[in-house]
Amino acid sequence: MGAMAAGHGTDLGPTYAATGHAPMPDSVLQATMPPATARLVLLHGWGADADDLMPLGAALSAQLPFSIDCLGLPAPEPHPGGMGRQWYGLFPGDWQAVSPAVEQLQQRLEALEQTPIPLSRTVLIGFSQGGAMAVHAGCNLPLAGVIGCSAYGHPNWKAPQWRPPVLLLHGLNDEVVPPEASANLQAELKEGSSVDCHLMNFPGGHAIPQQAEQAMVWMISSWLS
Repeated sequence: MGAMAAGHGTDLGPTYAATGHAPMPDSVLQATMPPATARLVLLHGWGADADDLMPLGAALSAQLPFSIDCLGLPAPEPHPGGMGRQWYGLFPGDWQAVSPAVEQLQQRLEALEQTPIPLSRTVLIGFSQGGAMAVHAGCNLPLAGVIGCSAYGHPNWKAPQWRPPVLLLHGLNDEVVPPEASANLQAELKEGSSVDCHLMNFPGGHAIPQQAEQAMVWMISSWLS
């Protein structure tokens, strides 16, 4: 379930450094010049890999009014189909594996606090299964914001009382993750003391179209300004 984002077509080019130049093993980093003052961390969907959302990161960076680094993180498990990776098993749902996967992701994100860009200047973006992981793990951290695209809530997950602001984006014709999943997620996120959670629906299916991209640019700009 890769993002298959419409309208990107961005050539990854020589600025995308793999593994050895990234701050975490197997991650993918797009660094900018001048040195970045903020960071986007990108979490791919089921069956994709750390490269999958990098064109989205490049497109967002080009439209934001400050210098941005983009970091794509790979899920910890190989996909059972032999291609790509997964954050945990989905068919059937291995929900017992969610907690350790979230804990591992939080540790990877907390390690970024040791870099020049703090978590308070970091936005976490996830698509599909990566969106579920982004919301679950990101709400426990002092991030600038969290964006879930075609996301869903994990069973029995409860939002913490205090969390970063959240933007949810979902296609009305999504046949992979129904749009009701984001509506239910928004309802849960508004249960706590932090009520800053926006939901935007748009025509289309299980993808990230330009309309959603524009909403991300606006929201990220407001969080980081």
